[in-house]
Amino acid sequence: MSAPEGASAAERAVWEALGRVRDPEILRPITELGMVDEVRVDAAGRARVAISLTIAGCPAARRIEEDTRAAAGGAAGVTGAEVVVGVMTPEERRAFTERVRGGRETRPQQFGPDSLTRVIAVTSGKGGVGKSSLTASLAVALAARGLAVGLVDADVFGFSIPGILGLSRDGRTEQPTRLDDLILPPVAHGVKTISIGMFLGDQDPRTTAVSWRGPMLHRTIEQFLRDVWFGDLDVLLLDLPPGTGDIAISVGQLLPQAEVLVITTPQEAAADVAVRSALVARQTGQRVIGVVENMAGLPGPDGGVIEVFGTGGGARVAERLSDAEHGDVPLLGSVPLSPGFREAGDRGAPAVLADPADPAAAAVLTIAERIAGLGRGLSGRSLGISPAP
Repeated sequence: MSAPEGASAAERAVWEALGRVRDPEILRPITELGMVDEVRVDAAGRARVAISLTIAGCPAARRIEEDTRAAAGGAAGVTGAEVVVGVMTPEERRAFTERVRGGRETRPQQFGPDSLTRVIAVTSGKGGVGKSSLTASLAVALAARGLAVGLVDADVFGFSIPGILGLSRDGRTEQPTRLDDLILPPVAHGVKTISIGMFLGDQDPRTTAVSWRGPMLHRTIEQFLRDVWFGDLDVLLLDLPPGTGDIAISVGQLLPQAEVLVITTPQEAAADVAVRSALVARQTGQRVIGVVENMAGLPGPDGGVIEVFGTGGGARVAERLSDAEHGDVPLLGSVPLSPGFREAGDRGAPAVLADPADPAAAAVLTIAERIAGLGRGLSGRSLGISPAP
């Protein structure tokens, strides 16, 4: 939507400025989404902008209002700006939903076999290897490279992604926006994120446990992939629970085209179990794209390295997963132990942004660059285009 015919120069300038205000959940301009109802600028240069939010109590309301006021107030010919906030009617909300879906009335399969979104499942054989911290940091690092990134916290029992990304503070977790049958995930550091921790209502995630059996776990992952609207993504990361249980099998069934990134520590026991998780992924047709070794030594003040968990685990996993049938599986990098990296995650401000010079953060940034540069297997997939007649 653009300035209507007959708008003054100042009003056109406001409309142009509002075109740079993006909905923080959908990451598209509010003018394109039909959220701007009216723009008026009087003879004294005072602007009045009327906008409509999707629902009352929209989590992004304050930010949208503030960004709208700042954009309108900074437009050429404007001396001050007032923002009037309303709520869409059911008809307007339906039109909004169609715009979000690209004009498609039915909900498409977002990450089916023909999807061009790169899906990467991050797995480990055992818990405590730092898989969730690495997954969250890789997502943020890829988003910082300009990619559109989504993150599914598939570790239903041990969900921790909201806290690492700053979406959970003081016992309260930011919740997704529900718009009819559409669920819009919160965005943190440029990453669209969903987690079971966002559906606990007023319960404190620090003192609430999820205890479900296989069928419920499968339905949860299926709903995350079907009902949560991520939009057009370059990369979707899934933080899988450790081991080879129900969720790993469900992800293999739902996303057989997914690539798998294996996390291990240098310790031999962790490496042995990590190999098993990769083998289960291969049984469902998924491709292992690489191994990351975490907790690979603690840099000392004298310049030496204390090998807390031993050495060589990542290289051993990569070697054992490489064969004539599947090709070479590379060790994409080793991430050292770093108190600063851990503290940044506890604050909800990943070190790849807050302190990129940190040794662990620097290693993750390098790994993200390597992942972004890996080739993709698009053979046999529909690209959604056809040659000109």
